[in-house]
Amino acid sequence: MKILAISGSARRDSTNTAMLRAVRAVAPSDIEIAIFDGVGGLPVFSPDLEGEALPAAVRDFVASIAGSDGVIIASPEYVRSIPGGLKNAIDWLVSGEQIVHKPVALLHASHRGDDMLEGLRTILATITDRFAADIFLRLPLMKPEPAEVLRAVETAENRSRVQAYLQAFSAYCEAAGQTVIGPPS
Repeated sequence: MKILAISGSARRDSTNTAMLRAVRAVAPSDIEIAIFDGVGGLPVFSPDLEGEALPAAVRDFVASIAGSDGVIIASPEYVRSIPGGLKNAIDWLVSGEQIVHKPVALLHASHRGDDMLEGLRTILATITDRFAADIFLRLPLMKPEPAEVLRAVETAENRSRVQAYLQAFSAYCEAAGQTVIGPPS
């Protein structure tokens, strides 16, 4: 199972990126997690840059989505909303097919952020028919430094929660991969 984990933060020492790295460290051996932490490096979306003019960074990002069995998104809340970098990354996906039937789930590194999560859920339910709204994990990790985030995720209780979350999402991805898309025969 290949999962692409997207950090919605452009911050160098992002708690969300640290959480995704920690999740990767405790993931079951049959789940491979690649992390995309480059939302800040994507150019601003413009339909004029699609097709042949697609920037290399966007091409690589889209290829990462296409090559995954599922996508996990972890994002901070900025002013009760989705960070601009994450919204921009999603904008790059809306006219392609890579995300339309891709399983997507959320992972959250804070005890708050419900306004952002509500908006992100609405967007994800719009761009993919495989948004796994019921597969969600919240780990209250907002204040710790990245090394402390790893230690927090490695505790027995959190490790168990993370592994159960990943196994549930993996099963969802497998089931989604066996579903035939298209008109009934």
